[in-house]
Amino acid sequence: MKAVIQRVKKGSVKIEKENYFKEIGKGLVVLVGIHKKNKKKELDTIVKKISNMRIFEDENRKMNLSIKDINGELLLISQFTLIADTKKGNRPGFSESKKFEEASIIYEELANLFQIELGENYVQTGIFGADMMVDILNEGPVTIILDTKEYE
Repeated sequence: MKAVIQRVKKGSVKIEKENYFKEIGKGLVVLVGIHKKNKKKELDTIVKKISNMRIFEDENRKMNLSIKDINGELLLISQFTLIADTKKGNRPGFSESKKFEEASIIYEELANLFQIELGENYVQTGIFGADMMVDILNEGPVTIILDTKEYE
């Protein structure tokens, strides 16, 4: 699994066909791609790692606070293109991505675990597999890439 974690002043997701709009204030936008080898058992580690990652500044301007410390919000967006293979040719390959049905289940479980960890009112999501417009106002900018291969 790959996650792009961005510290934001605000973020939102819009899906016009679904008349769907969700937004957050200060917090994190997390773009997540699910690899075909990913299992549900990895999700606890990912949620704890992201929820406790100290990437918000304290009063001394040091990145010393987590999203939990600042009562920040989280916007979770599925993005299978993070798993793209670009080794051959000019067209990215996506054969390493988890199949749609299985990835959808893992994504929903990930969202549920974030809601348990941070609180339901602090977590918003896009719709898995939808064509979304995501608006992100980065702060810093601070962008961290988490890859579960690092924890194998």
